[in-house]
Parts: sequence; structure tokens; C-alpha cells
Amino acid sequence: MSAHTEDTYFIPEPSKWPIIAMLSILTLLLGAAMSIHDIGIGPYTAAAGFFLLLFLFYGWFGDVIDESRSGCYNKQVDRSFRIGMMWFISSEFFFFLCFFGTLLYIRIFALPWLSGEGYLGSTNELYDGFKAVWPTSGPQAVEFTSMGALGVPLINTILLLSSGVTITWAHHALKVNNQKQLIMGLMATVILGVVFVGFQAYEYIHAYSELNLTLKTGVYGSTFYILTGFHGFHVILGATMLMVITIRAMKGHFTPEKHFAFEAVAWYWHFVDVVWLGLYLFVYWL
Repeated sequence: MSAHTEDTYFIPEPSKWPIIAMLSILTLLLGAAMSIHDIGIGPYTAAAGFFLLLFLFYGWFGDVIDESRSGCYNKQVDRSFRIGMMWFISSEFFFFLCFFGTLLYIRIFALPWLSGEGYLGSTNELYDGFKAVWPTSGPQAVEFTSMGALGVPLINTILLLSSGVTITWAHHALKVNNQKQLIMGLMATVILGVVFVGFQAYEYIHAYSELNLTLKTGVYGSTFYILTGFHGFHVILGATMLMVITIRAMKGHFTPEKHFAFEAVAWYWHFVDVVWLGLYLFVYWL
């Protein structure tokens, strides 16, 4: 690959990675759906999709890094990357906004209607004796214990807020060309993200085994796992990207003037932090 001037725009060669991305995500989602419905091959299908996704990250990230290191990108390409990343984060914002909106709609409108209040209160005839008390498992009234805001959720909040500080520290170190502090800040951020995921896994095990809080525990269980699960997936993805960035920083790939890859991951990580604050408030506290 030859370097490109400011007057030319780099066009990559046709790539196999978008097709592999589609197959990996499809396989992963199918496996997850089959696992939820207790279909035997579900976990194996999900595992296959996950490993295909890892292969995708390794290959596609590698190609982009090679293109960047070979001088294919100019300021115009850099600007396109920044605009693309901003649109990506915007789409992620609306993705989570839909789930938060669903949760608020259920609690503010649907529950009162089902209990006989409001202009749709007649629907309570379907669920005689239903009480509009949150959290609820719905008309089937499954016994369960809701997840409190203290303990693991509070610890995870502290972990993510701390990771926001460490990634900002690393960014400042990069801008002043302090390689040692850059790597220390990135490694600290990765560790905090991995510990967060570990605590969330423990929380899920505790919820299933001791609180009877499962995906079958009505609307509270489903909204709880959808919101925390998707956020946890984003943390895993963000931690993976941070690991790649840390390795690249160790190899000296970034300079104070040229480090968009670092900035993109930092933006994404701050977005994950902000989403968790909203999730912690609406899911655990209210």
C-alpha cells in the first residue's frame, strides 16, 4: 500500500470481513435465542458465533491497523472516521433509549392501566386483582426478589466511573507524549472493565440461584436482563478494543498528533459509562 496525499481519498479493496461480521452476529444471536429456549445446540451455536466474532475482530482490526501504519490515511479519511464514529455512538444512544423508554412506559402507563386506572383502565378485566406495584412479574405472580442498588451494582458503578478517570488520564498522557503513563492508564482501564464484567457475572449467578430472578420472571426479569445484558456486552466489546489499543500503545503506534484509534475507543468507553449511570438509576434505584 502506498501513502496517499491530501488530494486523494483512500478506497480500500473489496473485503470479506463484512460478510464474516454478518455470519458471526447471526450465529451468535441464533445460539443465544436457542439457549434461552433450552434447545440443545444453542450454547454450541452461540460459542461458534462468539469465536467467529473474535476472528473477525482480529482480522478486520489488523487490516485497518496495517492501512493506518502504511500511510494510507490522510486528514480527509481521519475526518470521515470521526464522523462515522459519532454516528455510530449516536445510533447506540438511541438503541439504549428505546429500552429505557420501554421500561418507563411499562411502569408509568401500562401498570396503572392494568390495575384499572386511566382511560385504558378497562383492561384490568384481563387480570382481576392485579396490583400496580413495581417490580412486578405480571399476572402470573411469580415469587422473586428484586435486585437492590447497593452491593455489586454500587461496586460496578464505582468501577466504571473510575475507568472513566483512568482513560482520561491515559488520553492526557498521550497528548503530552508520556508513554509510561499512557500505558498505565490504559492497563488500569482494561482491568477495571474486566473486573466489572466479573462482578456482573457473579450478580447474574446470584440472581438466578438465590433471588429467582430469571428471564421467565415476567416483565421485570426480562427488562432487567435485556438492559444489563446489552450493556455488559458493550463493556466486553469496549474492553476488547481497549486491549488492542493498549498493545498498539506499547508498540508506539500513537503520537500526540495522530491517535484517532485511541480517541474512538475513549469516546466509546465514556458512552458506556454514561449509559451505566442511567441504567443504575432507572433499573436499580427507581
